[in-house]
Formats: sequence, C-alpha cells, structure tokens
Amino acid sequence: MAKILVVEDEPIIRHSLKRLLERNHYEVQEAGSVAEAEAQPLEHIDLIITDLRLPGAPGTELIKYAKKIPVLVMTSYASLKSAVDAMKQGAADYIAKPFDHQEMLGAVKHLLQQLPATSIVSATPSKSIPLSSSETLLGFSPLIGTCPAMKALYQRILKVAPTNTTVLILGESGTGKELVAKALHQQSLRAQGPLISVNCAAIPENLVESELFGHEKGAFTGANNLRKGLVEAADGGTLFLDEIGELPLEAQARLLRLLQEKEVRRVGSVQSRKVDVRLAAATHRDLKRLAAQGGFREDLYYRLHVVELQLPPLRERGGEDILALANHFLKQSCERLHRAPLTLDTNALSAIQHYHWPGNVRELQNAIERAAVLCDGPVITEEEMNLDKFIPEPVSAYTTQPVELIEAPVENLSLEDYFQHFVLEHQEHMTETELSQKLGISRKSLWERRQRLGIPRNKKVLPNSESSL
Repeated sequence: MAKILVVEDEPIIRHSLKRLLERNHYEVQEAGSVAEAEAQPLEHIDLIITDLRLPGAPGTELIKYAKKIPVLVMTSYASLKSAVDAMKQGAADYIAKPFDHQEMLGAVKHLLQQLPATSIVSATPSKSIPLSSSETLLGFSPLIGTCPAMKALYQRILKVAPTNTTVLILGESGTGKELVAKALHQQSLRAQGPLISVNCAAIPENLVESELFGHEKGAFTGANNLRKGLVEAADGGTLFLDEIGELPLEAQARLLRLLQEKEVRRVGSVQSRKVDVRLAAATHRDLKRLAAQGGFREDLYYRLHVVELQLPPLRERGGEDILALANHFLKQSCERLHRAPLTLDTNALSAIQHYHWPGNVRELQNAIERAAVLCDGPVITEEEMNLDKFIPEPVSAYTTQPVELIEAPVENLSLEDYFQHFVLEHQEHMTETELSQKLGISRKSLWERRQRLGIPRNKKVLPNSESSL
C-alpha cells in the first residue's frame, strides 16, 4: 500500500483529500505546514502532495527535504508561472485547484507508477471508506471557492447536514443554490435516499398541488389515474423546493401541514399518509418582507427559516474564486466541445475579475462557454469574452418595490415595455397562467422576465387559506 503525505493548511481541504485517498486504498499522513511535514519521518513515504501556499514557507521547500520522494504541488488557481517555477525546483507534477476526484487520482497513480516496484510496501488494501464529511466540498465537487464566505458556508453545511432540520438557502439568482442543496443531501444521513428538486416557478399554477402532493383517480378533469406526488417520491430523502417564494398560497398551506405533521394528503383523497422527508427551500427574494406584504404565509416562513445558508454573489467572492470558477468552466467546455485545451489571456482574465457579474456563476459559465465556442485560436481574448464595459449599479437580490406604470402609448412601446405594461395592468384580475397564455409564453418564461425586469408578483392572501389546514 502506497503511503502519501498531504501537506495543506486548510483543514477542510486536507481532510477531504485524505478521505479521497483512503477510499482508494492509500495510507495517508497529514501536516499543516512545511515545518510540520519536516518534523515527520519520511522513510516510508512514497509521495508528497503539498499546497504551494503554506504558512511560514512555500510548499516547494519540501522538494529539497523530500530528496528522491516525488512531490505533487497543488495551488488554488491555475498559474503557468507557478507551474514552471515549481517544476524548475524539482516538483514531479503540478495540479490546479479546483480539481475533481479522477484528476487527482490520475496524477497520483501516474507518479506512483514511476517509482521502483520495491519502493512501495505491499499490503492488503484497506476497506473502502464511504464518502462523508467535506469530501464532496471545496475542490471535490461543483461547489468551488475558498473565499471566507464560502468557507463559512462549507462549515455550516457540515454542521447542519447530519440533522433533519429544515434549511432555507438564500442568494441571488445564479449563485448555485441547487448545488448547496445537493451538497447538503450528500453529506446527510439520507444520502442513499432520493433528492427531488422542484422549481416552484416552472409548474403551472393550477397543477402545483397535484405535482407536489399527488392526486386520486377522478379528483379533477383529466385525472385518469392515481398519481403519487413529488413529496411522496422524496420519502426517505430530501425535497428541494427552488424559488419557493413563487409557490401559490393554497399550496403553501398544504406545505405547512407537511412540515407540522409530517404527512401528505393527495388531491381528492380523504386520507393522509405519513412521509419522512427533509425539506430544503431556496429563494432569491426577501420572504420576510413578502410575508409582511401578504404575498407569503408568515407561519410558513418561520417554519422554513430554521437554519439559513447564505450564498454570496460572485462579485463579492474575490478574484481568486472567480478565476478558479472560470478555469473550471473552461476545462468543462473544452471537454464538452471536444476541443484542445484553451487558456485565457491576461486582458481576458482582468476583464473577468473586474466585471460585475449580475447573473453570478451561471452568467460566468455561459460567458466562458460562448467564448470557447467562438474562439478561433488556443487563447481566449478579452474581445472574445465580450463582457459589457458598462457596469450597472448593484440591484438588491430582494427587490420588491413596485415598478412605475409606463405612461407612453402602448403602440409606441418596445417589446419589453409592452410586457411590463401588460403585466402591471392585468395582474390584478388574472392568474399567472392566464397572463402567460395571453402573452403567448410559458409560465416559466413569464417568471424569468419578471425577475429580469424587476416586476413582483401581485399576490393576495385568500380569505379561506387557513381552512385547508
């Protein structure tokens, strides 16, 4: 069994890498600095994996100390200069964070295969250790980032994941709220159960209750068969409700009963069924303010707001996180497009770091993919990134202020102005489904345009909404 020394000052990353290697039958020792590593005997170490940036001294200092032991250097973002410097000093290989499981394991396997066969102590492979703790976080999953806000998020996920506590995930559109829900589920005791994700804004208003809670045969016109709802499908696992602020008030009442009694009643049924479901909800809206305005049930808000997980907007995460995400998406795009590896030139990197990113991580991913498609050479330029020079004023993620009605004649309006004018004029007496039908678009498209133009839904508390409890 090969023995590996992992030198990393971040406990979460160090523990994650240790777990990954142990799952693949390697024996692992740990150190948090060069000084700690040098205090350990290296007689039986076959490989050293070290971070480039360590407190006290850089990880390349271990190259001289290791002598004939190969050293794999990793750093938090890709840098050609750092790679060249590390290789000149004698590093065996170089890997950039964030990296996936297979990338790290491939590098480790390659380096160990180059060692003499007698140098690795043979032993019975250790028992496979299941994924747990933070292994799927911080460099080992789609959740990427090392800024203080992301580190705090990882720590909170690890604390709340083993419990059954309801979690409310907050953040602007495009920050990756569904990825947080996936990480929460993967780290929970329900990881072997289902994770059911539902976009509440994408379901037609008249079908929300049926989709979530199911229906009996003949419950309404078109209900030709009994159907189990998504809540029942999540039994034994996690139910993730994205954009829960868009859930109709009638469905909110049913959801409140689910949280209180842990039971669900299908539409058209007189019997309730017990379910074991852990609920995670997400929104980019201020639910407390929405509840005060009558657009969201206040009792449901307090049931949901047990533990809050806050995702920072991309513009507040710092240049290192932005570059790490950009390189990750660039590698993904090249693989998906079957292209040779591409790089970003200095001006493109600078533009990426200084752009405001109103669409957050989703916008960055789309911008990188667009550039990879349109790029003619091996290097992506600033022009090919095609980011707007004008940086708009930040817009609050929780805007609920009404938009002023346009005074111009309807016939002189642009398409977006007409959309805004029509919605504001008719939403008092039309449902979301009726509005979307009149505009000739889907309900999801209606919701997306509302968010882009800052037009809140006009929700009214129904007088009989308590009766469904």
